[in-house]
Amino acid sequence: MSDLLRTPLYALHLELGAKMVPFAGYEMPVQYGLGVMKEHQHCRGKAGLFDVSHMGQVRVAGKSYAQAAAALETLVPVDIIGLGEDRQRYGFFTNDAGGIGDDLMLSNRGDHVSVVVNAACKADDIAYMRSALQAEIEVIEITGRALLALQGPSAEAVLATLNPSVRDMAFMDVATVDLNGAECWVSRSGYTGEDGFEISVPEAMAPDLARALLAHDDVEAIGLGARDSLRLEGGLCLYGHDIDTGTTPVEAALTWAIQKVRRAGGARAGGYPGADVIKKQMSEGAARKRVGLIPEGRAPMREGVQLFADETATDPIGHITSGGFGPTVGHPVAMGYVAAAQSAKGNVVYGELRGKRLPLTVSAMPFTPANFKR
Repeated sequence: MSDLLRTPLYALHLELGAKMVPFAGYEMPVQYGLGVMKEHQHCRGKAGLFDVSHMGQVRVAGKSYAQAAAALETLVPVDIIGLGEDRQRYGFFTNDAGGIGDDLMLSNRGDHVSVVVNAACKADDIAYMRSALQAEIEVIEITGRALLALQGPSAEAVLATLNPSVRDMAFMDVATVDLNGAECWVSRSGYTGEDGFEISVPEAMAPDLARALLAHDDVEAIGLGARDSLRLEGGLCLYGHDIDTGTTPVEAALTWAIQKVRRAGGARAGGYPGADVIKKQMSEGAARKRVGLIPEGRAPMREGVQLFADETATDPIGHITSGGFGPTVGHPVAMGYVAAAQSAKGNVVYGELRGKRLPLTVSAMPFTPANFKR
């Protein structure tokens, strides 16, 4: 793994006994001594600390926030102009076919838009923004900062020991907060379905902040394995698996992220790549839809499993994009795409596993209730 990048917490991961694996060009911890199952359960019950420093942090700025926001609205079907100061919103780049180029987090930091992008896409995303936005818009990759995520029902209490002001933050708030002597950019958000915070911290101060959080009895280090099972139970998409350039927001059941002002009839409807495709699908429906799936029995069905309408059908109606065992719910869970006619909750479809057709029931998501602080 000598050609892989390392985050500022690499030495700490080794000290904590992490098993390191390649992920999105980085050497990342997949699990620690507790193991994936216990790490997952600890995050659901108390609090878990994740290293997400591989994600891209980007500053998009113009002469004003409004100028930068208006420019970005030409690339995403999201209301960025109307986003309140120190508030954050989920969004995605779209292409001319309505597909999703990447999903991202956007926040109003007063004089600029802060954008957090996926690790595997960040070089392409930054190049895309620089080429697609007008010359007076600056697109600056933020370097020299690590990114931590503290997630779980104890996250607020733990972080408040370093700065009590975090108790006043609501879900999707963003603030500049002093933590352990470091100026941190903190959002109350995350990727587990639990309450929690994402913390951008100067990289030189990241190990000490991580140690201060891990010193709390309620906090354990959590790797990529549990991060994946937590987000799957939360019904959250993984880019490159559940969503990609060939998947539209309508197919992916992500139209909740397209605000009324950007929809047909809204004051700033359209004006982004693929708008006509997405508008038509929002009006008429898409041919397929992302759904939750619960396999019968104890055997998980994972990404790539073909789905069929019945036990004898020869043509698949879809496929699984993410699947595994859900430690919180105590049974296998999955998500994937099925033909719209087969997407109703309670409908039974069949997955082909080791030459056998086994039933799955279409389910609502998330599989476990979200615990965000609204």
